[in-house]
Amino acid sequence: MENYKINDKTMALYSLNAKTRVYEEEKCFEVEETANHIMENSCSYYGSSLEGRKKGSTSLIGAKYKVPVIVEESKNIIFFPTDSSKKKNCTWIRFNKIDTYYYHQGRLVLCFKNGDKLVLDHSLPVIENQILRSTRLEALIRERKNGE
Repeated sequence: MENYKINDKTMALYSLNAKTRVYEEEKCFEVEETANHIMENSCSYYGSSLEGRKKGSTSLIGAKYKVPVIVEESKNIIFFPTDSSKKKNCTWIRFNKIDTYYYHQGRLVLCFKNGDKLVLDHSLPVIENQILRSTRLEALIRERKNGE
């Protein structure tokens, strides 16, 4: 099977160590690649490296740790990591596919716009900070496109 590439329907890459559960708008499935490998291949497919995308985001928003990345600019595909991208178990979330999120029985529940849910062992402030960084990145990119 060819390596999975992030596309307009991709909502999340949930790390399962050596595998990844891919959440798309119409389906959920597992691939035999790490989430970081998928991110790297997808960034390369769209014209850069994951490291290059991270450096670009750092220069735009100033964050140096757990930086959101623009995987594909014209389709507004921006993902944020739930952990350091150096960790094998890093999960990647597409911020603008999230509808809402809440805490339930000590775990964070992300609700996507299509109704799917993803349960994570992360704190609310961590995810809120990542959403804020991603929103800032998106706004700066939009301003540059509009010549502001």
